[in-house]
Amino acid sequence: MEVDVDAVSDGVDVVIGGVMEHIEEAGIHSGDSAMVLPAYSLDNGILAEIKDKTRRLAIELEVKGLLNIQYAVKGSDIYVLEVNPRGSRTVPFVSKATGLPLAKIATKIMVGMSLREQGITEDPVPRHFSVKESVLPFVRFPGVDTVLGPEMKSTGEVMGMDSNLGMAFAKSQIGARQMLPKEGNVFISVKDHDKYPIINIGRQFAEMGFEILSTPGTAKAFMDHDIHVTCMSKLAQGRPNILDYIKNREVGLLINTPSGPIPRRDEVTIRSAAVAYGIPLVTTVSGAAAVAKGIKALKDGFFDVRSLQEIYSSGLNTKQDNLAQV
Repeated sequence: MEVDVDAVSDGVDVVIGGVMEHIEEAGIHSGDSAMVLPAYSLDNGILAEIKDKTRRLAIELEVKGLLNIQYAVKGSDIYVLEVNPRGSRTVPFVSKATGLPLAKIATKIMVGMSLREQGITEDPVPRHFSVKESVLPFVRFPGVDTVLGPEMKSTGEVMGMDSNLGMAFAKSQIGARQMLPKEGNVFISVKDHDKYPIINIGRQFAEMGFEILSTPGTAKAFMDHDIHVTCMSKLAQGRPNILDYIKNREVGLLINTPSGPIPRRDEVTIRSAAVAYGIPLVTTVSGAAAVAKGIKALKDGFFDVRSLQEIYSSGLNTKQDNLAQV
C-alpha cells in the first residue's frame, strides 16, 4: 500500500500533520487515490517507524517549512518513494482533518518563528476519520477508459468526515457524485488475480441484500464459496448482458478490475457505459472493500452533517486517548 505524510519542520523540531493511508494500492497516482486519515490498517509499529523516518529526513534535509513524503509499505518493509520539501496538494485536506493550519505554521517558520515559539510541539490526533476522494472527469470524455494508473487524471477533490470510517467514505463518494446504492443489483467482474480477495467483498454485498451479477469466471469463484450469484453472458456471447442492465438502469454499482496493462475491449465498453449512465464504478478491489464499508454505514448508521467550526469548537485534539472515540 502507499502512504502519504505531511509534516512541518523548523530545522530542529518536526510536527507530523498526518499519516494518510491510500485506499488504492501503490502504483496509482496519489492525486487520483482516495486517502484516509488517520491510517486505519497500519499497525502502531509501522506508524511509529514512518513518523521516525519522516522526522529524520526532515532534519537531515534541513527543511524549514512544509514537507511531503510518499512511502510504500509491503508487510513490515517501508520504502521511500519520494521526498518533497514543499507544500503538497494534501495540505488543505490534512489541515481541515486535524484543525492544524499547516500552511500558516510553515509560513511563520519561514520568516523566523520556530514551532516552539508558536506553541506547537505535539502531533495532532484526529478525533474522527477523514477521507479524501478524487473527482474524475471521465463523464466529459465519452469512450475513455476509466482505469487509474501512474498518470494523474483527477480534476478536483472532495472530503468526508465522520467518527465511522464507512460513513466518512460514503460522504466522500456523495461529494464526488458517486451515489452509492442501498439495494438492488451489483455487477462484479474481476481479473483472475483479484478473484480470491473479491470473495469476502461479494459475501458482504450478499449479506446486505444485494443481488450479485457476474460474468462466468467471477461467478464461478462466488459459487465455489456458496455465494448466490446470477451468471451473465459476456458481451460477445449474446443478450441480455450487463450493457442491457446499465441502459435499463437495473444495476446500481459496477466493480470491474482491468485484466492487464492493455484491457480487453469488453471491459472498456462496460466501464465507459457505466460513466455515461452515471452508475458508480470501482476499478480496484481495495476500492470495492471501501465501498462495501460505505454502503453498510449508510444502511446502518445515522447520517449527520457538521461544519468544521462545530467540529473544532472544543479545541484541537492532541491526546492519544481520543482515538478510543473513533
